[in-house]
Amino acid sequence: MQGLFNFIIKPKGKRYNNSNDNLILNTNISNHLNVNRNAIVLATPKAIKTNIKKGDEIIVHHNVFREWYNANGKRSNSGNYINDELYHCNLDQIYLYKVNKKWVAVDGYCFVYPIINKDKFKNSIEKPNVGIVKYTDGVFNKGDLVGFRPNIEHEFIIDNELLYKINNNFISIKYEYQGDEKKYNPSWAKSS
Repeated sequence: MQGLFNFIIKPKGKRYNNSNDNLILNTNISNHLNVNRNAIVLATPKAIKTNIKKGDEIIVHHNVFREWYNANGKRSNSGNYINDELYHCNLDQIYLYKVNKKWVAVDGYCFVYPIINKDKFKNSIEKPNVGIVKYTDGVFNKGDLVGFRPNIEHEFIIDNELLYKINNNFISIKYEYQGDEKKYNPSWAKSS
């Protein structure tokens, strides 16, 4: 099976990451935070040239594997659902792919670490709208300290690290790296 414009994928593991051994962390399928975002590519599209290959691990949008309740209260699958093991997704629903055990961002995106807020008078542990680039599509360099527009970051847990997916167009400034910035990685990110 091969799609014309869509990738054929399967989740790496289960559809939801809402349990840790015998403890259920979330019983609500509507919450997007516990939807599995790791997938394995089973087939690439015929009509699209891409660096992503069959067998690659990818990070996808949370709605690809998500279940929801329709207007009648019936549990339904996402529009990407083919069967219990197969899903399709567009290139714009893929954000990272793994090449030689290293993550690479898809064109147009980068992933940044949040950093610890050093301002003692602020009520937030992490400094808002600033981060250190971890994964990039090449527009920015790994380790760049960048500022981005408010409320556009999307939270991902990748290899037990909290990262924000940022559209490159929403990065508004590249700061001089001072060297004393420390990344913020909460303990709950390491438990996934």
